[in-house]
Amino acid sequence: MSRNQRMILAASALAVMVVAFILVKPSDEAPAPTPAATPATPSATGSTEAAAKPKKPKSTKIVVRNGAPVGGVKKITIDKGGKLRFTVISDVSDEVHFHGYDISKPVGPGEPAKFVVPTKLDGIYEVELEQRAIPIAEVRVNP
Repeated sequence: MSRNQRMILAASALAVMVVAFILVKPSDEAPAPTPAATPATPSATGSTEAAAKPKKPKSTKIVVRNGAPVGGVKKITIDKGGKLRFTVISDVSDEVHFHGYDISKPVGPGEPAKFVVPTKLDGIYEVELEQRAIPIAEVRVNP
């Protein structure tokens, strides 16, 4: 086998490995939920109704690496009266402060900060790593 043939074979093998890695690599983003068909079930009155499954509220994941949010400041929008759900995963220890709602939780390696907040106040609020004063999210609560 000539030197050129070996180079082409090596380049082809590398290209196949890169494509395979991209296809099987897990994403940082949560997959979009797919709507499931609900079977029709007869009710006590004999009519047919769709069996309703409760929808799980959307949760946002904020990843902090080396003290900065991966992908920049995360924008979160929700309507007033809903439940805001987000989790901060960080490789540095700090305190996550949700301004306006004045909620703080510790975060660090192996210790995610999970927030479940009823949205009673409309407006725009910052979420930051408190000790570092680094914004990691902006929450917009629509009236």
